Amino acid sequence: MKATIWHNPACGTSRKTLAILEETPGVELTVVEYLKKPYSAEKLRQLFRDAGIGARDAMRLRGTDAEARGLKDAGEDEIIAAMAANPAYVERPIVETGKGVRLCRPQDVVREIL
Repeated sequence: MKATIWHNPACGTSRKTLAILEETPGVELTVVEYLKKPYSAEKLRQLFRDAGIGARDAMRLRGTDAEARGLKDAGEDEIIAAMAANPAYVERPIVETGKGVRLCRPQDVVREIL
């Protein structure tokens, strides 16, 4: 099974999710450090749609200025544009497999799509 994780190595939950993926037999893993290789707006829309969540559900407020910028109350298009411009606004980690997409908080949520 192919799996892609949008990963932040500084995040404990992201590291724990990555460890689950690495320890799962048969997983062909792609690791994208999204702070170095940001998401496109189109990719964010696809991930959120496939995860069944909205951009607001995946917005990282802690440790960012997203709330001060008014993104907490912004519309979907504005949030996605801000996330594409500043990937730190995206909560992590997000994992995509052939079985679906999950925002893996907590990390064990990844097991739903393995």
